[in-house]
Amino acid sequence: MKKIILTGAMALAVMSAQAQDFKTVLGKTFMAFDTTQDPNVKMEQSNKLALIAKKWDNEWTAHYYVALSKAVLSYMEKDAAKRDAYLDEADKEKQDAVTLLKKENDETYVLGAFIANARMVIDGANRWQKYGKIFHDDLESAKEINPDNPRMYYLQGTNKLFTPKAYGGGKKVALPYFEKADGLYAKENSDDATKPYWGKDHNSKFLAECKKEDKE
Repeated sequence: MKKIILTGAMALAVMSAQAQDFKTVLGKTFMAFDTTQDPNVKMEQSNKLALIAKKWDNEWTAHYYVALSKAVLSYMEKDAAKRDAYLDEADKEKQDAVTLLKKENDETYVLGAFIANARMVIDGANRWQKYGKIFHDDLESAKEINPDNPRMYYLQGTNKLFTPKAYGGGKKVALPYFEKADGLYAKENSDDATKPYWGKDHNSKFLAECKKEDKE
């Protein structure tokens, strides 16, 4: 009996160490991706996130961050076909995360909205009806699950900020969304990468921009 108990305790210790190792590696890699402005470094860190997802294939957040990184990379690419290719990868990894969860949660819906918006901006004139609806519907679904997710309001704010005034956008319209997100981001911490927290720094940047006198 003592041997069985000891073996069980050792197994739990190993599992705990592996979980901590996963969180540490994931957190450091995403931080390196998120904080660099160098496209080559971003691509390198995105590839590292993909390797993490292969090693810890049963962790939904591993796939989640690969999808997020691919969506971000699409914004940095100029060629439309390459941008869509990044987003194809993002869609696949996002679906892998949902499959592991066995359902959508607020974070996967927000991620879906982020990917949809990235698709839309590649060719807004021809894509806004399809992907604009997905963007809106995914954020509404996220809000039903967790109305305090700051990334919802951050994405709504960026969408409004980069929409021309003539179509209902601009700094004044975007400001309340960034303010809402700012208050909710203040309640989050970045200690655990398995609880997504991205977007805070960019939200702060856009918030400051929107508070400046609108001279457009």
